[in-house]
Amino acid sequence: MALMPKRVKYRKHQRGSMKGNATRGNFVAFGEYGLQSLDLHWITGKQIEAGRVAATHFLHREGKVYIRIFPQHSYTAKPLEQRMGKGKAEIEGWVAIVKPGTILYEIGGVEEEVARAALARVSHKMPVRCRFVVRRHTLG
Repeated sequence: MALMPKRVKYRKHQRGSMKGNATRGNFVAFGEYGLQSLDLHWITGKQIEAGRVAATHFLHREGKVYIRIFPQHSYTAKPLEQRMGKGKAEIEGWVAIVKPGTILYEIGGVEEEVARAALARVSHKMPVRCRFVVRRHTLG
């Protein structure tokens, strides 16, 4: 089952403008290694789930996979061969709006080579260009 919110205040959203870089969720917080987006795009709940399945299948139940994005923005689509007008269409699916710099997935508890290979498989499922990042450790 694809990810979607349990309930929302407003069912239908406007498309909005997608511009700028991520100011939140742009550093590795939970795991040791992360997959960072380099492009602006909508990522559907099905694509997020496909990435999760690819990572967990590759890791063989070792380590932990963290998903840092959630599809909370609905999008609508009219049926094929539908005439113009008659109001806004019904909800087609749910997407996460991803900006450059957003961390998509994190992995902890495995070696760097294993995490790099697992996140490479995840990146093939994503509609955006991604890069592998390592957690910044603070001094102290």
